[in-house]
Amino acid sequence: MKIRDYIKDKGVFLIVNFIIFLVITISMIFYGVSFIFIFILGCIWFLPIISYMVIDYIKFKRYFANIESILENLDKKFLFPELLDKETFGVGEKFNEVLKEISRGMYEHLKYYKDIQIDYREYIEMWVHEIKTPIASTKLLIENNNSNETVKKIDNQINKIEGFVEQVLYYSRSDDVEKDYIIKEIDLNEVVKGVIKRNSRDFINKKIKLKLENIYETVYCDSKWIEFILNQIIVNAIKYSKNKGAIISVKSIELNNSIVLIIEDNGVGIEERDILRVFEKGFTGENGRIFGKSTGLGLYLCKKMCDRLGVGLEIKSKVDKGTEVNIIFPKCKVIAECKDI
Repeated sequence: MKIRDYIKDKGVFLIVNFIIFLVITISMIFYGVSFIFIFILGCIWFLPIISYMVIDYIKFKRYFANIESILENLDKKFLFPELLDKETFGVGEKFNEVLKEISRGMYEHLKYYKDIQIDYREYIEMWVHEIKTPIASTKLLIENNNSNETVKKIDNQINKIEGFVEQVLYYSRSDDVEKDYIIKEIDLNEVVKGVIKRNSRDFINKKIKLKLENIYETVYCDSKWIEFILNQIIVNAIKYSKNKGAIISVKSIELNNSIVLIIEDNGVGIEERDILRVFEKGFTGENGRIFGKSTGLGLYLCKKMCDRLGVGLEIKSKVDKGTEVNIIFPKCKVIAECKDI
């Protein structure tokens, strides 16, 4: 709180006192009172007022300095009322009480919506669990009758439905990755082959050539989450591949402090104006409009999960040349050295 702001706030009080003293001074001059007496009266009049204002200003300056200090060093600003010191002067004490009451109301409001969010997430997870049963039954029926070409096409669509159902489940859990992860040693080669096998039918149907090279690195991460991330990237590479001569290559390289898994395709690529927005929630870009059926959630989820797992994610692309996605794992000798999530 600056002194000019304080004086401005007390302006009416000072002006009223000055006018009253001026009227009294004029009256005393009119009746012949000596200037020494008027001066002494002025000192007696204004000295207590000035002293009071100085003390009052120091008190308010300390109070607001404390508030600014707390706010500056606090990440979660809404916790600020709980950290205020107890004040001895009435205005500060009352102001603190008001802030704490507002804070309590906000907590109740947040709790209400948090409970709604938890209920909704529990419903989604239950729905995903229930929908998996008819999907599994349908796939079993298809396996027993896979000689028909139409049945094979239905199987392909069921696989896509299964992928979207999995995306819903991971989206509902994406805010709580730290509650559902196990950091352990992972063989990248096994994870990549598992994802490729999962999408093998799409590779065959679209006649996409696959190049696997130098994937013998060991990293420390959660196998379930990283498999989901890799699957989203491979699915995108397949979706936006060329009709003829499509190639998807996967390899890993070792840098000084990291292991980089590189997924590269020679597909349609991404517009330069879209490349910086591909990780935004719901963003589909030019390719989403041309190819359709894009939710804009795949890469958003990948980036969000990578950030929470302490894994880097970069994307480079040129239109009609292809896209390169790099998943960057920090190099760890033991699990304890991995990033604390």
